[in-house]
Amino acid sequence: MIKKGIAEFIGTFVLVLFGTGTAVLGGGIEGVGTLAIAMAFGLSIVAMAYSIGTISGCHVNPAVSIGLFVNKRISAMELVYYLVGQVLGAIVATAVLKSILVASDLSVSNLGQNGFGNLNAMGAFLVECILTFVFVLVIVMVTGKKGNPEFAGLVIGLTLVLIHLLGIPLTGTSVNPARSIAPAIFAGGEALSQLWVFIVGPIVGGVLAAVVGKFVLDSEVK
Repeated sequence: MIKKGIAEFIGTFVLVLFGTGTAVLGGGIEGVGTLAIAMAFGLSIVAMAYSIGTISGCHVNPAVSIGLFVNKRISAMELVYYLVGQVLGAIVATAVLKSILVASDLSVSNLGQNGFGNLNAMGAFLVECILTFVFVLVIVMVTGKKGNPEFAGLVIGLTLVLIHLLGIPLTGTSVNPARSIAPAIFAGGEALSQLWVFIVGPIVGGVLAAVVGKFVLDSEVK
């Protein structure tokens, strides 16, 4: 289990550093643009899926791990190791990004934190819930009994790109509590006060996807 936790730490570290790092250092939507940021997150998943995937399954996302726990693919103790590894990996990644900004004499006000944008709390919650539902449903199905494991990493990575294309202009796209917790801790203020939406929304969406996958789309081995 320790190896799985370490793998999740590494995977989440890469996802958060390269995903939020591309957004922050690239100047956001006005700079590198939505597609480049979406690709950074998606390609991070692809890279990690084909490296740490054989160790932990490359969840790198508490919403994914909780969803797969609901479908009994991992145990309660494994879930604890996964969640700890994911959150710590994200925190270290954000700390590294902040250090890079400081060393470059750049502002540290933007660390890739999520926010409501022009939405209210319920709107942001619905966006995160729906986007995570789609993302986790794809994961549940492509890694389930009817899926093709050889292409799972590529499919999941491209799905994350798709999710970000819609979500970035709305909430910055979380669909991953660990990815949101870390920047919010360092940024504080509004990011921290709005954080609950980016924890609860993805978890609710992930659990709903797991349930639909199991009971409606028959994703699990009997």
